[in-house]
Amino acid sequence: MKKFLELLGFDAEKKQTSIKTELIAGVVTFLSMAYILTVNPNQIFGAGSEYWASAFIATALGAVVGTLLMAFFAKMPLAQASGMGLNSMLGGMIGGWGGYGKFTPGQAFMLVLISGFVFLLLSVIKIKGKTFRELAFDGMPASVRSAISVGIGLFIAYIGFQNAGLILYNGYTQVGFVDFTNWGDQVVNSLVAPWQAAKTATVALAGLFLITILEKLRVKGSIIIGILGATIVGIPLGVTDLSILAGNDAISWKFWENFANFFGGENSVFGSFADVFSEGLVPEGTSVFTIIMVVITLCMIDMFDTMGTIVGCCGGNRILSDENDKPHNYGKIMLSDAIATCTGAMLGTSTVTTFVESGSGVSAGGRTGLTAFTTASLFFVAMFATPLFAAIPSAAAASALIYVGVLMMKENIKSVDFATPIHATSAFLTISVMVLSYSITKGIGVGLLAYTILSALSYLVEWIVSAIKKTEKPVWEVSAVAIVVSALFAVCFFVPVSLF
Repeated sequence: MKKFLELLGFDAEKKQTSIKTELIAGVVTFLSMAYILTVNPNQIFGAGSEYWASAFIATALGAVVGTLLMAFFAKMPLAQASGMGLNSMLGGMIGGWGGYGKFTPGQAFMLVLISGFVFLLLSVIKIKGKTFRELAFDGMPASVRSAISVGIGLFIAYIGFQNAGLILYNGYTQVGFVDFTNWGDQVVNSLVAPWQAAKTATVALAGLFLITILEKLRVKGSIIIGILGATIVGIPLGVTDLSILAGNDAISWKFWENFANFFGGENSVFGSFADVFSEGLVPEGTSVFTIIMVVITLCMIDMFDTMGTIVGCCGGNRILSDENDKPHNYGKIMLSDAIATCTGAMLGTSTVTTFVESGSGVSAGGRTGLTAFTTASLFFVAMFATPLFAAIPSAAAASALIYVGVLMMKENIKSVDFATPIHATSAFLTISVMVLSYSITKGIGVGLLAYTILSALSYLVEWIVSAIKKTEKPVWEVSAVAIVVSALFAVCFFVPVSLF
């Protein structure tokens, strides 16, 4: 047992943790992100698709492999699964939910695999002793880097608000607040059928308040108790659907049928990436340039989503990161992410990446790979007992996400670099765009571009002034890596690519 724990980096005294705390943290992380098991197949192929059951298994296996890499290789309390946003992009390419995609599943998954290999190369090839991904982190301006944790905290909370139905769709202002006087259906998302948002919001707030009170009383396991408490509150409100425990066509106890279809069925996504050797990689009506841009986009999103997530989850915690908020075992975390992406593509799922919901486990006390191992184990069990976990409503898990946002704001807002107008503007854009665009990568990209452009313009003006007044020349503060990464973001933002 001791050797096994050592493989996971577990050291109770050094990491200031315990086996019980790590196990609870792993459960909290799983409950916070278990929704991906059913949401991911819906996003890529659409509900009712012949690929749905196969995609479900691929999603679970991708999460198991990726999270086990974090447990044993990186030895960090971080979990991986098919990334939201990335799966929507893939779904649009295939046409799973829109019906107009140009790519076949094989072509789409091959592009994910290629991006994973590129990502892998960037994680192992070193320049002056550092990989490109380490250079990208070290070259990130302090104003942007310090804003990431706050932005991600708000982003996690915003996901919780949406899942809870606290934030609604509004045709005039884009977003609105739930109407507690209306216990009927309300439009939370224009692409999703309306639901009784006042009830789900009540469930989430009940869970949030329970977690907060338990934290005030210093009760261990407050987050998981809050999730379970919210689940119970949801029963009389009709939010918690206990009939799911009996199983249905989409969420079934008949795991053997899912496995049989995954490994040998006609409608399996397993290994579908290899279909490109017979059907080709470039769809009709699509250019090679589009393929290149898709791969670059996938790489950029995965790299900076991962970097932002791990900084947000581990930064500020000296057990998990250094004085610059750089997570320990950074290189191994990134390598684990890259390998998981490749594995996920071969299994038949979208880019597997580090989940921002890992912050819920860290907030619950997770400090080592034992947390990740627990989460991975639950994802494995979920393949055999899907109805059990599916019965926990997303509104209940949302309470944990909102509270994690509270903690990340509380612990990191004071460290944001607002020292100068340029630093303040780039930090503000990083935080606000990350939340409002629903994208960690876009937040980092806009913040970094703003910093680089503003610094360049400021340097130019100061240089001209110094030349006229014959005073000391200004100092150039933007690193070469920041310039390169800014250029890549500019390409991704401004070069049009037609996927649909």
